[in-house]
Amino acid sequence: MRRRDFIAGLGGIVALPLLGQAQERMRRVGVLTNLRPDDAEIQSRLVDFTNELERLGWAIGRSLQIDYRWSAGDSGRLRSDAEELVALGPDVTFAASGVSILPLQQASRTVPIVFAQTIDPVGLGVVDSLSRPGGNITGFTQFEYGITSKWLELLKQIAPNITRAAVLRDAFDPAGIGQWAAMQSIAPAFALELSVINVRDSDAIESGIAKLASSSNAGLLVTASAPANIHRALILERASRHKLPAIYPYRYFVAAGGLACYGPDTIDQYRRAAGYVDRILKGEKPAAMPVQAPTKFDLVINLKTSRALGLSLSPELLARANEVIE
Repeated sequence: MRRRDFIAGLGGIVALPLLGQAQERMRRVGVLTNLRPDDAEIQSRLVDFTNELERLGWAIGRSLQIDYRWSAGDSGRLRSDAEELVALGPDVTFAASGVSILPLQQASRTVPIVFAQTIDPVGLGVVDSLSRPGGNITGFTQFEYGITSKWLELLKQIAPNITRAAVLRDAFDPAGIGQWAAMQSIAPAFALELSVINVRDSDAIESGIAKLASSSNAGLLVTASAPANIHRALILERASRHKLPAIYPYRYFVAAGGLACYGPDTIDQYRRAAGYVDRILKGEKPAAMPVQAPTKFDLVINLKTSRALGLSLSPELLARANEVIE
């Protein structure tokens, strides 16, 4: 056999497994979030999300492609982004924020959807029940409305002289209405008079916090919402400027200078969501995968911020904290 023919034949032999590999279908996941791609918090969550998928055996870019869409707080863009992701033919879509769930559901009733955080998926109408979701959606909740009593209790423990507080919430989100209602029902037990600040935009946040600060013995309660995440730098700056004791729903607010929070570990939620994505890619149906609650809740206090506000925190409270940021 001539050398040229031998090499050509060898090339054909080598090409056979390569051709077989090329015929293997790469799996696809679409990720939809309402935040910006330069948001440090969502980047941290998504790094852990992809790391967990790789730990479970998926090679990003080889056996699994992930497509991202970032709406940056634009609700119209969120809907069009959801439609774009579904048009790409994903095996699973991942709602990386609570407000991403409905746009993905409206874009497709058949493509599986996993969510990492929402407060009341049954009330939102996206699952039939927590134990048996029943459709193409499942995932992980943030917390129950009862957690709001912990926020009021924490505010009074940190600043006992507070008699009134404003609740910063999203009035267009059922979860925002639910958190507000839960706080109203328990506020008398803490001798607190509550008012509301609707987080429609930056102007509403600024004017609402300024009005609150004009009264004495006032504090701020920031509920979990997409607008609060998007405008968190402004909220933190205004609370600091007006020297308002404030309680937040998540650690990343406190790490950025907020006073204190009690809430779930958001990074852990994304790791667990990756596990659900993996199971669906391997053949399980979301209809039979129960919606799960958080397993980790953390009390985090920023000691530097408390000193700047002139607050003296009890040793008992600091001892209960899972983390004290100096």
